[in-house]
Amino acid sequence: MAEIIVVTSGKGGVGKTTTSASLAMGLARMGKRVAVIDFDVGLRNLDLIMGCERRVVYDFVNVIHGEATLKQALIRDKRFENLAVLAASQTRDKDALTKEGVEKVLKDLDADGFDIILCDSPAGIEKGAFLAMYFADRAVVVVNPEVSSVRDSDRILGLLSSKTRKAEQGGRVQEYLFLTRYNPKRVEAGEMMSITDVEEVLGIKAIGVIPESPDVLSASNKGEPVILDDASIAGQAYGDAVARLLGEDRPMRFTQVEKKGLLQKLFGG
Repeated sequence: MAEIIVVTSGKGGVGKTTTSASLAMGLARMGKRVAVIDFDVGLRNLDLIMGCERRVVYDFVNVIHGEATLKQALIRDKRFENLAVLAASQTRDKDALTKEGVEKVLKDLDADGFDIILCDSPAGIEKGAFLAMYFADRAVVVVNPEVSSVRDSDRILGLLSSKTRKAEQGGRVQEYLFLTRYNPKRVEAGEMMSITDVEEVLGIKAIGVIPESPDVLSASNKGEPVILDDASIAGQAYGDAVARLLGEDRPMRFTQVEKKGLLQKLFGG
């Protein structure tokens, strides 16, 4: 049975699609059969970050409306054959998605033998975001360590606990906090919320903390999720987060201000 994981956030621009791409790539690199679906109908960015935008012929909405088969619409990744992308439509609106259609696509992906289905949700609480989270077993809530992002994510947690299929059945979606663009120097200076601050406000533990890094944007522009850049601290942090999602116990790196050694202090390095 495939596990369905939604990657969601309350506020736009927090790095949610970047996170979806890196998690999908990282899980595939760990040997899982992964399908990642872009639920952001009308915008569509996941295919750009995954580097497959020129290969999109049919999309998620085409499959839901019977205009193409799932096999026709799935784009197999060239780096990992066990990874596939289902792009969003750029020409339809959010109403093109239906609960019944989404459920059928998820069931067909399960029947195709995928281990994990990642749902890249639009930001906010409109229909696409609701459908992305409705069938989820687990949720990765992506947050920037600043007040407005944390407040909006608190609303998302409320929806996860009340408006999902698991909630309707008396269960609960397992929630994970994912902090992006974290800058320990700004935290130390009191300009940014700490990991502990965010965890206490939202009531969930961080499974991933991604340091602020220009490598993220650079990788996205090249269509190469940053997790593939082993020299990047952001890429390494995403790799750690994927391992934690799979049950490994790894220390949280890149969350403290790096202390200068004696030589650095003397020579200004």
